[in-house]
Amino acid sequence: MKPIIGITMGDAAGIGPEIIVKALGYKELYETCKPLVFGDAKMLERVVPIVGSTATIHAIQDPKDAKYEFGTIDCIDLDLLPADLAFGEVNAKAGDAAFQFLAKAIEFAKEKKINSICTAPLNKEALHLGGHMYPGHTEILAKLTDTEDFSMMLTTPNLRVIHLTTHIGLIDAINSITPERTYTVVKLAHDTLKNAGFENPRVAVCGINPHAGENGLFGYGEEEEKLEPGIKKAQSEGINVTGPLPADTLFFRAGRGDFDIVVACYHDQGHAPIKVMGIEDGVNITVGLKGGIIRTSVDHGTAFDIAGKNLAGEKSMIAAINSAIELAPKF
Repeated sequence: MKPIIGITMGDAAGIGPEIIVKALGYKELYETCKPLVFGDAKMLERVVPIVGSTATIHAIQDPKDAKYEFGTIDCIDLDLLPADLAFGEVNAKAGDAAFQFLAKAIEFAKEKKINSICTAPLNKEALHLGGHMYPGHTEILAKLTDTEDFSMMLTTPNLRVIHLTTHIGLIDAINSITPERTYTVVKLAHDTLKNAGFENPRVAVCGINPHAGENGLFGYGEEEEKLEPGIKKAQSEGINVTGPLPADTLFFRAGRGDFDIVVACYHDQGHAPIKVMGIEDGVNITVGLKGGIIRTSVDHGTAFDIAGKNLAGEKSMIAAINSAIELAPKF
């Protein structure tokens, strides 16, 4: 059965409405999923002629009323925005609406009315002006699903990476890695792929130091102290995990298909290979959310400078939707 993918509009003053309409102009997507937009039907109708689409916007309130037919864009219409919302400008109403679009998608995901969530970008300044003091999508998702243990996964067509740490300095990142965190993220990686249909996910963990420490030659035993106990615990539970392995060769091996997912220890260790191997096809994924909810996202911002001008490309949105399809929990 084709999964229902909830696509949130993000900040409607940005390029979100345009890239959604453009992406849903590809008939192939309707052959693999049932796309359902969470947003404002008026904004979609405004951008249809801007991007040269002939799609019809179908405003609804419940997924059971959707048509899921190519040429018709089904939209859970929250009707929160003024008809004359200006493109490319920070607006509190747009910030609030972006939050509400996501909150409604989360509600439906909890109720298993949709299989996964794919998000268009929001603007943090507008979000805050709208009364929602979150750094971004991930923190909203964690709060509204009551989740503490989650992680960022990045994907390209040939590589999947999940992180032990992300947006903290390198010294702090290394200090914050613990055996418990290693085990948690390895299990998140395994469970996410298992829920998506992988029979026996192959997980590999990067070393922290060059050559994964090379038996104490580099570093101060971080691999033995911080990584190995967590890996051994996961192995004792039957998880197919290997490591720690030297990162420089591990990413090559994963790219050629030896592993299904790589656990990176810090931000640049995981992000750099992803960017090199496919920055235009990169997708940001939040995993570990309670209820098995999967959220994927485009790997770019709201691009206010080009919003409403039919200059935004849809490639990252298509990649994000395809990742949401691939990882969608089966129920």
